[in-house]
Amino acid sequence: MNLLLLFDEDFLPDGTARLTGRRAQHAREVLRAEPGESLRVGRLGGLTGTGEVLENSAGVLHLRVSLSEPPPPRAGVDLLLAIPRPKALKKVLPAVASLGVDRVVLVNAARVEKSYFDSKVLDEAFVRELLIQGLEQARDTHLPEVLVRERFRPFVEDEADALFGPTAVRLLPHPPASQPLRATGADTAERVVLAIGPDGGWVPFEAQLLEAHGFRPFSLGPRILRVETAVPVLLGQVALLREDTAPRHQPSRA
Repeated sequence: MNLLLLFDEDFLPDGTARLTGRRAQHAREVLRAEPGESLRVGRLGGLTGTGEVLENSAGVLHLRVSLSEPPPPRAGVDLLLAIPRPKALKKVLPAVASLGVDRVVLVNAARVEKSYFDSKVLDEAFVRELLIQGLEQARDTHLPEVLVRERFRPFVEDEADALFGPTAVRLLPHPPASQPLRATGADTAERVVLAIGPDGGWVPFEAQLLEAHGFRPFSLGPRILRVETAVPVLLGQVALLREDTAPRHQPSRA
């Protein structure tokens, strides 16, 4: 945990914060924070800063909070993700929160087991906890939005255009494709949408429907990756591509 995330209900009328449960236990047993020491904190949806320890007793952490720094910049990426196995999803959700994804749409697909939609991993409280773990790791404060859609075709045909907007570059990593990521226009796009299929991949109908709605197929390379590996790899490739093509500051010549 690289950041103690504070919620509105943690704050007392005097502006200090009182934490209990897992966060207080972490500060006491792992960080071993003593009164007078400062911890890295952030307010959910807001700024980051420091929390001076006023009390760190059994089950209670009392902090004097100073928030002045913005969280890391957003990735400018949304995910359309065929819902993976529950064990994989428990890895994917913290990762997307850590990497600054703004929105995740978990959608059905032909090669998705229907039982996945009954998993406790999709419970709102469980999803929130997994996302918070990702924010704590990355010192971020902004929760991604998570939507669940059990019908693939109605979502793509009726919702996707409005949800993702007309200007986002829509990308479809798909093994039959040959063009590289750098040929898709993602390098200069302010917003990117990645449509990542299940471990077995999108079936031809799904890939064709996504292409008909503006998703550009590209090759991730010769290796076939599991979803929990493909998601961070793809997000990293998009970030690196943008960084490599971004205009660099030129020092002035006095």
